[in-house]
Amino acid sequence: MIKVLDVSGLRSDRMDALDYAIIKSGADAYVLYASSDEADMRYLSGFKTSDPFVYFKKPNHRSIIIVSQMEHARAVSESHAAVMTKAQAGLVEILKTEKDPWKATAKMITNQVQGRILVPPKFPLALARALQDSVDLIVDTTCLESMRAVKNRAQIAAIKNVQRVTESALDLGISLIRRSTERKGILFAGGKPLTSERVKFAINNHLMDHGCIAKDSIVSCGEDTAIPHCLGSGALKAHQPIVLDIFPKDERSGYFSDMTRTVSKGKPGAKVLEMYAVVCDAQTLAIRQVREGVSGAEVHQTVVDFFRDHGYDNTTTGFVHSLGHGIGLEVHEPPALGPSGKGLVAGNVITIEPGLYYPGVGGVRLEDIGAVTKKGFSRFTKFPRDLVV
Repeated sequence: MIKVLDVSGLRSDRMDALDYAIIKSGADAYVLYASSDEADMRYLSGFKTSDPFVYFKKPNHRSIIIVSQMEHARAVSESHAAVMTKAQAGLVEILKTEKDPWKATAKMITNQVQGRILVPPKFPLALARALQDSVDLIVDTTCLESMRAVKNRAQIAAIKNVQRVTESALDLGISLIRRSTERKGILFAGGKPLTSERVKFAINNHLMDHGCIAKDSIVSCGEDTAIPHCLGSGALKAHQPIVLDIFPKDERSGYFSDMTRTVSKGKPGAKVLEMYAVVCDAQTLAIRQVREGVSGAEVHQTVVDFFRDHGYDNTTTGFVHSLGHGIGLEVHEPPALGPSGKGLVAGNVITIEPGLYYPGVGGVRLEDIGAVTKKGFSRFTKFPRDLVV
């Protein structure tokens, strides 16, 4: 039997938040099966590997991970959980009679935990079906989201570190645009057109040199900027908005940052100048409103209303996305700063990214990150908001 429950793990003064969620749900243990590419596993285990492994936690007991013999020594040195090999967990003996790998893994798990098991929403379906013959499963929809959404000092330091690298990479990309020359409306550098691909290559190489990796970096220009997540391609143009949006991950810590700037080589048209000024003011307004207890929906709606008051309605054009999102071991994670956004909590790390997008004109977006505090917003982003470069 599988039950889906909201077992939000609000931290208790007397016990760990995950223990509290396990007990609140009526379960006997929490079980996760994933590689550390899955943010929940990276968060709970502290171990980095591309192969899936088992994590389990019983209330008032240390968590345990089950890994291959090959990974044992490294897991012992890296993980904050206790480490057991698959052989120690009985898998070698199980495989002598059970050839189905999912059923064998299920048996290995039930050798360690019995009763009712709390699992995350992304728990593999095949493994869940294999476990159902022996245990009852309860799906946790909120506990780890709640835990991961509030960052401690070390996690905030990790995000600040990747943000510093992000700013230096973005500065490199914008410097290429700034130093370029114009020929018939096209930007040139080193005797050839300065393309979106060249700028992204420089940005991504810089990130890799500093231990970070980025996917789907955005350098879009002109009318392409009217599509918020258009990656951009081809030659960059003078007097046109150029949106640069990068969200790299620090390979060592696993934490992300996220940052967007809009620039123009030479003064753009009056409409873009007007949009840019309004977006700057909207971001400033939102930042001033953020503090513990205010909901993400309230902050988002404040910006929607602000844009509407300045003639920018939120329909199929204009401000067509949420104001921001949480950031951590995933580039998009709770809390949300959008229509469904709930109350912000001190320790949330969030983005503030208003934007306006109009086909035939282009788009403008600015994005900063920082931490929610009891009194306001501690901004990590130190980069200037200059449009014309």
